[in-house]
Amino acid sequence: MSSHRISTCVIVAVLLIPYTVLSVAQGSNPAALSSAHCNDALTCGECLQAHHLCGWCETDGYSDDGNPRCDLEETLLESGCINYTMPVTEMEIIEDVAVRNAQGSDEAVQVQPQRISLKLRPGDTKTVRVKVRQAQDYPVDLYYVMDLSRSMLDDLLTLKLLGSHIAAEMSSITSNFRLGFGVFVDKTVLPYISTVPRKLREPCSECAAPYSFRNVLPLDINTDLFAQKVNQTRISGNLDTPEGSLDALMQATVCKEKIGWRERARHLIVYTSDASFHIAGDGRLGGIVTPCDGICHLDDDGVYATAHLYDYPSIGQLNAKMRENNIIPIFAVTESKNELYRNLTQMVEGSNVGILAGDSRNIVDIIKENYERITQQVQLVDNAPAGLELTYSSRCSGGVETDAGSDTCTGLRLGETVEFDVDVKARDCLGGLKNITFEIQPIGFEEALTVEVEVICECDCENEMIVGLDVCTYGNGSLVCGECECNDGRYGKSCECSGDTTEDEGAESDAGCRPANATNLCFGRGECVCGTCICNTRPDPTEVVSGTYCECDNFSCARYQGELCGGEERGTCVCDKITRQSACKCTSGYQGVACDCPTRVDTCRARNGLICNAVGNCTCGQCQCDPNSRFQGAKCDECATCSEDQCFLHQACLQCKIIPELGRLSQEQCDMCLVEIREVESLGHPDIKNAKNCSFVDPSQNCSINFAYTASGNTDKIIIYYEERPVCAREKAGSLIQGQNLYILIGGIVLSIVLIGIVLALIYRLWTYIQDRKEYAQWMKDQKEANWEKEQNPIYKSNISTFKNPMYNK
Repeated sequence: MSSHRISTCVIVAVLLIPYTVLSVAQGSNPAALSSAHCNDALTCGECLQAHHLCGWCETDGYSDDGNPRCDLEETLLESGCINYTMPVTEMEIIEDVAVRNAQGSDEAVQVQPQRISLKLRPGDTKTVRVKVRQAQDYPVDLYYVMDLSRSMLDDLLTLKLLGSHIAAEMSSITSNFRLGFGVFVDKTVLPYISTVPRKLREPCSECAAPYSFRNVLPLDINTDLFAQKVNQTRISGNLDTPEGSLDALMQATVCKEKIGWRERARHLIVYTSDASFHIAGDGRLGGIVTPCDGICHLDDDGVYATAHLYDYPSIGQLNAKMRENNIIPIFAVTESKNELYRNLTQMVEGSNVGILAGDSRNIVDIIKENYERITQQVQLVDNAPAGLELTYSSRCSGGVETDAGSDTCTGLRLGETVEFDVDVKARDCLGGLKNITFEIQPIGFEEALTVEVEVICECDCENEMIVGLDVCTYGNGSLVCGECECNDGRYGKSCECSGDTTEDEGAESDAGCRPANATNLCFGRGECVCGTCICNTRPDPTEVVSGTYCECDNFSCARYQGELCGGEERGTCVCDKITRQSACKCTSGYQGVACDCPTRVDTCRARNGLICNAVGNCTCGQCQCDPNSRFQGAKCDECATCSEDQCFLHQACLQCKIIPELGRLSQEQCDMCLVEIREVESLGHPDIKNAKNCSFVDPSQNCSINFAYTASGNTDKIIIYYEERPVCAREKAGSLIQGQNLYILIGGIVLSIVLIGIVLALIYRLWTYIQDRKEYAQWMKDQKEANWEKEQNPIYKSNISTFKNPMYNK
């Protein structure tokens, strides 16, 4: 493959080819990539594999100043490299026939383009546009595979009646239609069938001898033969419930010539059964241990005669063979097995399932419905090797990208064209394979996009050796990609060293490894080899010691929040070319020794749009407020001593807009105010809703200016309304408190106070009079109700004494 030699005058030509778009690979933004991703590469090939944005400088002597030959393009140019190798990812469309229906002798084309060639850098991505169109009246091969175990007797009887109906329905779909028929039971060994001789001949009453699979009718354009063959077919029987379904499907798939599958046709298998199926490993029950080989084994009579020698195929093996031969299966099964086969469709690409009536009377509807479902969907698959990563994005209706990461379009009509963007990324060098080929194919289509891929892992200059006395110290080596490859017995960067070095020559060479005013060779972090420092390697391969004297590294720079240079997003640890010391190289938006200081100021913007409310400085993304200002807080817009801090906040912007000489803001600061100023006649204007009223005094005229602020709709934009006439102007125009009117006002106030006092005194006197009358009335009432009782004095004694003769009347 050819690489591109690029000089300092570089003209990049971009060829816009239909069906392709420029790739956007991870890390393709040079600003997000540092030289450290490239510098560790020691050869041109390693450089190409380090990152797709790395280039290799071939200029002789470029590395003498300690410059790494593998670096970013912009760094190579800045460092004076005048000849460097940097192959680019490119694509060539080899075959590109437009999608179309079949016309006369021209066959239908359903996939465009048909063949492309890609040259990829490891880690880079190229996007391929693929068009797919379901051609109208496309040929169809339909092969009917039926379970003929005893439980399917009524289904066979129904199929005998519906055979001609199936042919008629498919003929209405396409004029180029062929129909075939095959039947299956199970392997002819215990425990799947009875091996009693009588049972081998007739497993049940009026039953045919058991078999694994039989191709009764190869695909034929004469659909009347289908009905005839079905009528001649007899039921058979077996012992266990699972059937040899996968054996039958495998043979129907791989026996292309015996079944009669055409190259340019849609291949369908309609499978009917009321039972489950045997899978790989079940053959051990019958003593069969040889795995299924996925090869056609039908004999001349169309029978799978060697089924007793091979185990059942696995589901994955069957899926691979169906994809290879572009077979789409339709599973028509009874309702009791619907869930089992629905799970099977998740593992067999493009397959569909329909619920079969107990006697298969709805088989025609199932075929018709599932065929329509198949033609309404396009799904792409590929067989790319592990080293390539493919990502799909579908452009279904109208060519609009509807689902990034989707490989499927649904709800289509025959003749409708859909598009897919396929991102092809080379993760590695594909195990040393220089060229590989894979296919991107819609499921069930014979046609596919063939992709030839070459991964660029070597440089052309590695096969070009420059020899002579003028290179590598008088021809002691060969110049390959700008670096010397030394002859045997020679070493050093320019092959200047010999294996036989005297003591004096060794001392001389040591001087080249010791900088001025330094005592240690290579700063104690490397080995002096022929006057050149070979820096030590670190246990951690990501940590690299570099520099002419091993004075630099990429791991000892200042740290922020525990990360070197604040992390890759903030900066990287590099060797400063001026100080020749390790230092952080900050990315755009950060500064400081450890890239710990953001340079952005939007985080300091107050609610009125001013940076730190114009009463502070934005340092490292944070406001440092003026300690003498009443505004403090994170953005210097909070006033703890202000009764209405928002009024004070927006007052500065209003003042600088309407009275520039009054405010505290400069013109530059005033331009930063993110407020809209509107003049109104009165703050009671109907357009002003949900506003907060404020005011401030213009000391030059001793007038008060009223204003109000509110948010604009659903945004955070502040609108300030202010009255066009200050309060002082209205007072001078309409006040009645002037001259003699002042004395009248004062007299009125005094008279009002006296009158109010008299009224209050009269009210108090009336209240006390009423209270006295109530108390007097109550006393009089109590006097009238008084009742005095008569009692005898207890110490009174009468002066009359009475005595009674005790003998009187005796």
